[in-house]
Amino acid sequence: MDDDLAKARAGNMAAFEALVAAHRKQVFGLGLRMLGSVHAAEDLAQEVFMQLHAKLNSIDTAEHLRFWLRRVTANRAIDALRRSALVNVTSLEDEAHDIGSEDPGDPLLQRRLRALLLQLTPAARAVVTLRYQDDLDPTDIAQVLEMPLNTVKSHLKRSLSVMREGLEDHAT
Repeated sequence: MDDDLAKARAGNMAAFEALVAAHRKQVFGLGLRMLGSVHAAEDLAQEVFMQLHAKLNSIDTAEHLRFWLRRVTANRAIDALRRSALVNVTSLEDEAHDIGSEDPGDPLLQRRLRALLLQLTPAARAVVTLRYQDDLDPTDIAQVLEMPLNTVKSHLKRSLSVMREGLEDHAT
């Protein structure tokens, strides 16, 4: 990975394409869960990778690249959500294209969880998505989102409470 990064910084487009291929799933998945739309997530991923190409010389290591991609993707998604007055819930057709869902379990439950996630504020959605999709701990989330640790913990606590209530309301 560091080898591709070094080659890409030197202008090797094949190496840059390899970096994009290696991180496409992560960027797209985070965008999809935050924005709730396959098309919006694709546009977001394209913007993130275009920005990466422009900022490639400022990326030092593969670890720094993963951190940078999470930060830029989350921040761009939050900005897009703030600009949008409408919240788009994914259609069943879009859900069929979901990445990383080898065994989706109960599809109705998954759909309900996605709808509840999309009802959270952009910042809370970013926190929950980074915690449970990317499996980051609260300290790492605070760094990625440039947010105080206690704010991250508050978002997690409130968001999980809201989502649990939404599931209980749905079950009755």
